[in-house]
Amino acid sequence: MHIETTDFSPNEASSRESMLEQIERISDSFLVAHNERGTVVGYVAGPVTAGHFVEDRMFEHSERNPNFYGYQKITSLAVHPDYQGQGIAKELMSRFIEQARLKNRRGVSLTCHDYLVGYYERYGFVNKGISESQWGGEIWYDMTLELRKSR
Repeated sequence: MHIETTDFSPNEASSRESMLEQIERISDSFLVAHNERGTVVGYVAGPVTAGHFVEDRMFEHSERNPNFYGYQKITSLAVHPDYQGQGIAKELMSRFIEQARLKNRRGVSLTCHDYLVGYYERYGFVNKGISESQWGGEIWYDMTLELRKSR
């Protein structure tokens, strides 16, 4: 929770209850980075759903992920400030995307602020424009990375 509340504003951060539910229900899409002492220094997480884009409800409640298919969402990518700039987010993203490929997900979707659009484009995400999400009273951009062509 310290990383969540450090990296996100109070209106954007997930609640403790929501984080605990994510760990319990979607642990297969909640990746954690540790330092040499075993302390959590970063994580990436999100549910898998049939829909293409992130929806506000996903920040508050999680259903169990299907074993295969669907779209992998990213509702949080966070690295403790003391460990930023060391490639941890890049490693988390790479592993998260690879895990989505292995589970035959159709793609990976996330929302981000305008100043992060370029960051996610480096991973191959495509900006789909302003999101319908209004989480935290902010303006978000839908970003998608297609892994499989839709039939």
